[in-house]
Amino acid sequence: MQQQLDREEERAIRLGDTNFDRDVRAGQLFGYMHLPFDDSGRFVMPEHLRGLGKVTDGLYFHAAGEFFFVWAPEQLMRMGPEWKGAQAACETLMAAARKAA
Repeated sequence: MQQQLDREEERAIRLGDTNFDRDVRAGQLFGYMHLPFDDSGRFVMPEHLRGLGKVTDGLYFHAAGEFFFVWAPEQLMRMGPEWKGAQAACETLMAAARKAA
């Protein structure tokens, strides 16, 4: 992650982005926590993350290379058009889950 931080800082300098704050970005990148998964692939999301993500009774997981995004579906639907692929997938999965219930 140190290399990513360096790349982002170099990019900001190259583009003249005066809003880039290395300390803030370092806090974002290194502010993660390891969550243990049980043998069936489940994990317990910490309360502060549930609150931050406005999680109620469902989650949508979206693969992103070496990591994945997790959204409360209602929050994902409020995001911009750059997320329309994830939004469409989430809507399809939610409709299938409702149909199966």
